[in-house]
Amino acid sequence: MRRGLISVAIFIAFVAIYTISRHHDTTTTTTTTTTTMASPTSTSTTSTTLASAACQATDFSGVFDEGQGAAHTVFASVTLTKTTAGTCTLKGWPIITLSDRLGSVLKSTAIDVPSAGNGFQFLTPNQANDAPSALTLSMNSTTTFSLAYSDIQSGTTACESAFTLSVQFVTGGAAVTVTPQSALQPCDDGQLWLSPFY
Repeated sequence: MRRGLISVAIFIAFVAIYTISRHHDTTTTTTTTTTTMASPTSTSTTSTTLASAACQATDFSGVFDEGQGAAHTVFASVTLTKTTAGTCTLKGWPIITLSDRLGSVLKSTAIDVPSAGNGFQFLTPNQANDAPSALTLSMNSTTTFSLAYSDIQSGTTACESAFTLSVQFVTGGAAVTVTPQSALQPCDDGQLWLSPFY
């Protein structure tokens, strides 16, 4: 009789431990495991875990693509290449900082294209005039954005000369520094028209 009670007690303890460990595994699966499909919640968590992280400027190098002028407007572009492994996502407009020969930041004003009330159009390519779209970038893949500025001085205010252009993906984030062959000279307080990344 006593031996039977001990066996029942051991069995109950085993069932309790097994149940607790299964509950613990289920919780872990829904929050961290990407290979099981135990429930709809687990599936949702898996897709979130597999999504690409936001792109970081530290993973890119940049090249300034010298542009051309038309009706006193200079058109150019910047191509960024992902230099690290893995994938990341990018969407929106670049954040630009212009610097002079000594590295001092110059005044500049960015105008996103397309935007409400702004009829500016880039000459080419067509994607430069499209709304932002989500891009997924892998190692050695590239993204580009177009830029334009007026080189006509207005009044007595001289147009500043920018020798480097820094590109950020988010405000306050790291930057990719690009050096054009010739200095940029955007007039009107450094006004730049910028396309989204494409």
